[in-house]
Amino acid sequence: MASLHVESRGSGPPLVLVHGFTQSARAWGRAGDLLGSEFRLVAVDAPGHGRSAAVAADLPGGADLIAGAAATQVDGPAGWLGYSMGGRFALHVALRHPGQVRRLVLVSTTAGIDDPEARAERRRSDERLAARVEQEGVEKFVRWWLTQPLFASLPPGAAAIESRLEGTAGGLASSLRLAGAGAQEPLWPLLCRLEMPVLVVAGALDTKYRELADRLVAAIGENASQAVIPGAGHACHLEKPDDFAGSVTAWLRGPSP
Repeated sequence: MASLHVESRGSGPPLVLVHGFTQSARAWGRAGDLLGSEFRLVAVDAPGHGRSAAVAADLPGGADLIAGAAATQVDGPAGWLGYSMGGRFALHVALRHPGQVRRLVLVSTTAGIDDPEARAERRRSDERLAARVEQEGVEKFVRWWLTQPLFASLPPGAAAIESRLEGTAGGLASSLRLAGAGAQEPLWPLLCRLEMPVLVVAGALDTKYRELADRLVAAIGENASQAVIPGAGHACHLEKPDDFAGSVTAWLRGPSP
């Protein structure tokens, strides 16, 4: 059975981290350092990324692998934090393995694309991206990827470029085809099943994901809270790490909703 790379650092209550597309377990920057001063961080290289580049998995299968990797480092339920693609994986973990998730933080995350035609178009877009990374290679693709409007407010020095270059073209292409937003079955009808406290985080400049955050909170129900990071876009944890880590730490340490 395939296994994922996982690493642990820091001390305190465990917090599992699942990164975004093109990144790796080493992509958390200053936000990771700040969280690591309060929690024992268990960071996973998601399927198709970093030192898990050879592992191909869709979102449900990848969630099972990530849960299994985390279980090698954590005995019992833990806090979970996922960013973007990692948030979609973490959401699947919370639904498939709720006993492992004490609290859930979803950063710049969606529960899927409802409209079948829009989802099909996203699959076609993901396929074009997969073909592009296969043709161009990781470095050229990653540098182009970071010029997209989604990352307009992300300073180049905070983009964690080195961590993004640890993967392979084949791994990123596999991730797009199997675990891209176009391949995801919408989870919106299932969100009411989440019983653990959930914090939904978005950057104030990221209009699309702020609206998705509102929808996530409404769909999850009374156990959901929201945090908006001022002056930040999609990669709010990298753009405003102090504000982000402060908000997340206070919520993880605070009372249940």
